Amino acid sequence: MHKYEKIELTNMCMIYDNDGNVVVQEKLNKNWGGITFPGGHVETGESFVDSVIREVKEETGLALTSYHFRGIVTFILKDKGSELTEYMCLYTADDYEGTLCDCNEGVLKWVDKNEIFNLNLWEGDRIFLRLLQENHPFFSLKLVYEGNCLKEAVLDGKRI
Repeated sequence: MHKYEKIELTNMCMIYDNDGNVVVQEKLNKNWGGITFPGGHVETGESFVDSVIREVKEETGLALTSYHFRGIVTFILKDKGSELTEYMCLYTADDYEGTLCDCNEGVLKWVDKNEIFNLNLWEGDRIFLRLLQENHPFFSLKLVYEGNCLKEAVLDGKRI
């Protein structure tokens, strides 16, 4: 049996509209004020699918009607002697019901998917966003951070 300091299970969903835009969220977070996308933690008793549907609805007001499981991103976050491992299921969605609403976790807006790389993104997020844009098949991506600095990226078992 392995001992882990801390493990988190999360999800993230890239929501696209018919005009080639994607929902982005400018986080109102005291630790980091960059751009992210709807998603969050898996609650006790939830599946990853249950969780992504709930999180998207809570954060955006949108009810997903078509979504796809695209990959697993493993974050290893090392900072000041502590280590966190986060397993994030990454989804895309191309159909939904409802309209975008205000969110208490950040400012939501639609951004042209071709402009996404001009935003204030985590370095590792740029990797999985590129994989999604290139329509890469289902993938496993491991991102190792020390503080805010990406130290290692491993795609499907191979360092990149």
